[in-house]
Amino acid sequence: MQQVDLVIIGGGPAGLAAAVAAHEAGIRDIMILEREAVPGGILNQCIHNGFGLHSFHEELTGPEYAQRYIDQVQALQIPIHLGTMVLDITAGKEITAVNKSGVLQLQAKAVILAMGCRERPRGALNIPGFRPVGVYTAGTAQKYVNLNGFMPGKEVVILGSGDIGLIMARRMTLEGAKVRAVVELMPYSTGLKRNIVQCLDDYGIPLLLSHTVTEIRGKKRLEGVTISQVDDKRNPIPGTEETIPCDTLLLSVGLLPENELSKAAGVELSPVTGGAVVNESLETSVEGVFACGNVLHVHDLVDYVSEEAALAGRNAAEYILHGHANGEGIPVCTQGGVRYTVPFSVDPHKITDAATLRFRVDAVYRERYISVYLDGERVLHRKKRILTPGEMEEVKIKKDLFDTHPGVGTITVAIEEG
Repeated sequence: MQQVDLVIIGGGPAGLAAAVAAHEAGIRDIMILEREAVPGGILNQCIHNGFGLHSFHEELTGPEYAQRYIDQVQALQIPIHLGTMVLDITAGKEITAVNKSGVLQLQAKAVILAMGCRERPRGALNIPGFRPVGVYTAGTAQKYVNLNGFMPGKEVVILGSGDIGLIMARRMTLEGAKVRAVVELMPYSTGLKRNIVQCLDDYGIPLLLSHTVTEIRGKKRLEGVTISQVDDKRNPIPGTEETIPCDTLLLSVGLLPENELSKAAGVELSPVTGGAVVNESLETSVEGVFACGNVLHVHDLVDYVSEEAALAGRNAAEYILHGHANGEGIPVCTQGGVRYTVPFSVDPHKITDAATLRFRVDAVYRERYISVYLDGERVLHRKKRILTPGEMEEVKIKKDLFDTHPGVGTITVAIEEG
């Protein structure tokens, strides 16, 4: 059993940023475990630009953004074990992993979970039809095109308007395919507004809201899909069926935090996000185990992933060096269309400047206010022209507000009119 101060599971943008921050906070015995052959995570196949505007104040591609952190990790001589699959974590922070050299048994003082997320597959959708060639998740198609130089098809329909689906609509078009339509179950897009404009509008690709795929046609190779309008309960409306000939169907129907290892460690998971329930330090319900990035909740910008991961790295270092500070967390409640917040509780004693609460809403809201209450007293009231489920929001509660409101029992984040 090898003793390690800090083990980080995942060598993507979250794991790399967490490692750099922990090293800067004074931890030298750090080990990153990554199952892929190269570090960088999903960014390696995201060759489009738009990354780094917040973190580096310049526009980078995914691989360029990842390389910035890879370079930092290498300069600090933080070891990355590539091709290493973690099999198990215990509540006592014992880690079992395997690679070509054999089995690794690690005992960590602290663990940071940074495993990212995975795509929801066709099997979760229950679409009638056979299993022909030509049905892929959008991320799989992205890997084929950008990393393997393989085109999945030429006549494409995309189900779901998540950011990966929108980006692949543009990518397939640029590679010579014809994207017939992007079909979205909800009455609004679940992707960023800029991606709708740059990936669909600029290329004349139709976005069909309140529609879904109700049948997959073809046995050996996909021949087409049947789409239908849906009602306000998201059920297909009889008589609205339309068949679109195509040889490729890309699924962009949601991302799921990769938390099988978290469950093994006994970490409490949120039924809303699918990620861990964490406090202001991004510590989970298991002492000394922290979570950050898309394994915690699905982000829209990798810059926020890096910012969040750096916080996890600093707090993990604090835990290793000094243990826990005194104090109890104040629960964060939601109202008026706020689906969840991260973190789920805040301990004012552990805040140096301000507590950042990130959240998503459950529908499209126009001309509303984001409000924060401390025990029923409103301390923040900020107007937003539009709020959408596809874009993550945040509020900051300054430490001096807690100083002037001692003994607060609840924090409430709400969406309000007027």
